[in-house]
Amino acid sequence: MAITGIIAEFNPFHNGHAYLLEQVEGLKIVAMSGNFVQRGEPAIVDKWTRTQMALENGADLVVELPFLVSVQAADFFAQGALDILARLGIEQLAFGTEERLDYERVAQIYEEKQTQMKDFLVQLSPSLSYPQKTQLMWQEFAGLDFSGNTPNHILALAYAKVVAGKNIKLKPIERQGAGFHSLELDTDFASATALRQHIDQSDFLEKFSPAAQLITSSPSVTWQDYFPLLRYQIISQPDLTATYQVNQELAVRLKEAIKKAENMDELLEAVATKRYTKARVRRILTYILVQAREASLPQSIHILGFSPQGQEHLSKIKTQVDLVSRIGKAPWDELTQQADRIYRLGNPDLPEQNYGRLPILE
Repeated sequence: MAITGIIAEFNPFHNGHAYLLEQVEGLKIVAMSGNFVQRGEPAIVDKWTRTQMALENGADLVVELPFLVSVQAADFFAQGALDILARLGIEQLAFGTEERLDYERVAQIYEEKQTQMKDFLVQLSPSLSYPQKTQLMWQEFAGLDFSGNTPNHILALAYAKVVAGKNIKLKPIERQGAGFHSLELDTDFASATALRQHIDQSDFLEKFSPAAQLITSSPSVTWQDYFPLLRYQIISQPDLTATYQVNQELAVRLKEAIKKAENMDELLEAVATKRYTKARVRRILTYILVQAREASLPQSIHILGFSPQGQEHLSKIKTQVDLVSRIGKAPWDELTQQADRIYRLGNPDLPEQNYGRLPILE
């Protein structure tokens, strides 16, 4: 049986995610973001609810990405997630993308030229954002010309870099329907962005998500639920540069901007620049919210749920991989669990996220 890895957020689960899982045969292992996601946002519903969505729609095993993997730029996000999936024995990685492209060839180019490509990035102007630099790199060495509005494709290129030289195949699956952040409704595959904006409309959710009932019955959050907490953190911390990835320039900009910003959108507009993209600023704000400091990643893998087939796979690898199925007094990952405690402050109906929780069996 083929063992396929999928890296996901399912924020929330929609028809496009179901299509992706349907296109994959064999055992399907999902490495899923926890309660904060890659672009620097709180997940709209918690990690256990999204695990249930995945298992009900074809996933066999769902494991959690630690906070310092899930809330990262594309390269670090891809590296951390692939490291986990590789330890779980995947043979190929399936992913959605906006582009029809031979990603295996892209991985080969990176394997052959990665030293030159890294040197090329270093030589570029520091005024450019990292996404702008990587676009120029791929254009120079692989002839790829693309905009910054194809986040799945950008992640796919990051996956190609990580699997270069490894025995893991890439299985791209063309994204269906509207674009990643599209609000278009005249489609069979509405984006996760559109679903989040219509989270309170059950008819809409039922049309575009097989997990509509789970979404509507679960407590939900948005960034705005945490804005007063974020404001307090920015104002009260004497040295924001003690926070993960916050430099002096950003600290000054944040201290000034928070004096006038009344919501998250206003704060982002005031702080973001060409160099500091909104996605990067959102991640920085997430680090400040949870008081993140640089930390080592956990060596063990936290299991969120499995099917009978997933359980059988775990029994085969349990002597080779350090697995955590229940978090007790000893933490699995202190920073992830701290982030989970803060996540619960966004909605009083959110349940305990760690202690005593057992993997969901579907």
